[in-house]
Amino acid sequence: MEKKALINSRQAAVKDVRHQFIPFLRANAQADLGTDNSLPGSYYSFGIIPSTSSGITNQNNGQAALSSLAAVYGEYTFLDFGYRKASIQSAISNVGVEMADYDRLSYQVKADVTRLYLTLLKSQMQLEIEGQNRQRYERIFSVIQALTQSGIKPGVDSSLAMAELSKSITLYNQALGSVGNLREQLSYYTGIPSNRLAIDTLHVQNRDSTRNITSDTSGKESNPLVAYYASVNKAFASNAERISKSFQPTLSLVGTAWTRASSISPELEYKDLGTGLGFQRYNYMAGLTLQYDLFNGIHKKDQLAIIHYQQQAGIFDLAQQELALQSASNQADLAIHTAEINLVELPIQINAARDTYNQKLAQYKAGLITLIDLTNAAFVLYRSQNDYTETLTDWYLAHLDKAFANGGLDRFIQIIK
Repeated sequence: MEKKALINSRQAAVKDVRHQFIPFLRANAQADLGTDNSLPGSYYSFGIIPSTSSGITNQNNGQAALSSLAAVYGEYTFLDFGYRKASIQSAISNVGVEMADYDRLSYQVKADVTRLYLTLLKSQMQLEIEGQNRQRYERIFSVIQALTQSGIKPGVDSSLAMAELSKSITLYNQALGSVGNLREQLSYYTGIPSNRLAIDTLHVQNRDSTRNITSDTSGKESNPLVAYYASVNKAFASNAERISKSFQPTLSLVGTAWTRASSISPELEYKDLGTGLGFQRYNYMAGLTLQYDLFNGIHKKDQLAIIHYQQQAGIFDLAQQELALQSASNQADLAIHTAEINLVELPIQINAARDTYNQKLAQYKAGLITLIDLTNAAFVLYRSQNDYTETLTDWYLAHLDKAFANGGLDRFIQIIK
């Protein structure tokens, strides 16, 4: 919403720039009381010396007179050699920068939510594993408790089993807390209360349904992370054009119409003050003006040098972003390859670990192995399940990183939806 407000601000600035080039029209009126003494000659007015006319007499006259003046002045620059167009285009380019920044932020937030969702998937799978591990140790403890009560196994086995069970309960509670924390983070992003969030991760947990995640590079050039820097460079170029055009000459039409009155007659007769309020003389004047600062070349060179280095910095920023995204894409490819190889092996490891655990449990019941052998088998099964969860989510996150770098984030989200 903040970025949208800034976009609206830039769009309002475009309208403001357009309105800067409408014709200038000003109306003035005044009534003045004072003496009327003057001498022939020319002078520069510094804004505080009143301009007088007529009233040239042999000596000063202290008698006051009333005069009035009203004028309308208009000015329209009809030829500025492209400055108006360049200024408007520069303002429009600034709108483009804000919109690109909004798209970039939206893209980043979308990726953050997706990453958070996949992390929540991992935590919920971990919670399920911790629950299964807890159930295994509850089963082990019940078996050992029965054997120790019958005198088949020593009491120390019962104590060790209780310690392992307590540890499994602790790990389960930690996993449950992690899930709650991630749900709260997702609530922050979505604005949905955490107790109302319905997280459906069953589709993603079944990797077969999303096995064919293909890389989408069609949006690589339009990736909002790249498009933002491209829009900044475009704005720099538009600003350079505006600066260049701002030092061109301007041709303007000017026009003035005014009326005056004075309580002094043309014969220098001082009449009633009230006669100075009625309009007595009317004038008009129109002209064509050409304005150009002879030192504009120096100012233009200085300001274009500034914008030139800004453009260089923008080009380097764009190149840096493209390199970073390409590197991220390459790293994601490596991570995907590694994860896919391991995802082939890990189910074999889990099945073997599960079979070993079941055999060890039966052997322990028969008194053929010690509790350490049984807990080792349980730990191997627990570790195998954790490794699979870790690798599966790494596989998804690597695909997310690649989609994020290549501009294919929306397609990736649709695939895992």
